[in-house]
Amino acid sequence: MERGPHAAYGVAVTPTLYEWAGERAAFRRLIDAFYDRVEQDDLLSVLFPGGVSEEHRAHVTLWWCEVFGGPAEYTAELGGYERMLAHHRDLGITEDQRRRFAETMSRAADDAGLPADPEFRAAFVGYVEWGTRLALGNSQPGADVVEQAPVPHWGWGVAPPYQPSVRSGDER
Repeated sequence: MERGPHAAYGVAVTPTLYEWAGERAAFRRLIDAFYDRVEQDDLLSVLFPGGVSEEHRAHVTLWWCEVFGGPAEYTAELGGYERMLAHHRDLGITEDQRRRFAETMSRAADDAGLPADPEFRAAFVGYVEWGTRLALGNSQPGADVVEQAPVPHWGWGVAPPYQPSVRSGDER
């Protein structure tokens, strides 16, 4: 299937992970499914005393959209990487919490109906591993953190989505 703005011209364009997942609505389902699980998890819920607010869910949705190739609204509206860093400083995340976060996010992707193809999930899990390891380090009291950086822009990596040609028999 050809996707993207040039599909009408017969040009196959690799979609962003954001597009492939289903854009903002898909990422909102992901974040809601994730935090619904977090609120019931004894190991993770301690990081969110009083539960996870609607505002927090909306902001994290913007972050994930931007990271996966969507609009740069987290940066424009909330301050980008520096704002996300501020939320993780001195939380003292443990390795067990990091692992549970990653596992819970993967389960939430299933709950939210995100694409299950191996290429998307490899990129998704790659970001989750990278992000949770960064958050673990940045959350330690007295951590030497990178103060300013761009919001990461995650891509397909080594395995872009397989898109069979819609023009079978084309001998070009």
